[in-house]
Amino acid sequence: MIARVHVTLKQGVLDPQGKAIANSLKSLGFSAVSGVRQGKYIEVELAGSDRESARAEVQDMCERLLANTVIEDYTIELDG
Repeated sequence: MIARVHVTLKQGVLDPQGKAIANSLKSLGFSAVSGVRQGKYIEVELAGSDRESARAEVQDMCERLLANTVIEDYTIELDG
């Protein structure tokens, strides 16, 4: 089973990398860009087929290591 984790900064948290990306895109001529938020994408390969326990295990991984839950949100997608 593959778990796909998307980690992004919470709304209201300053995102200097997103700002730099937005400015660069504008300087390249992409004038329709009004803002950019950047984040992380993590794939975790898991043994087993119980989706409920896999989701709980990945959520624990996010809470303990993969995301800084003070300033970041995360979503989990399971495949397989």
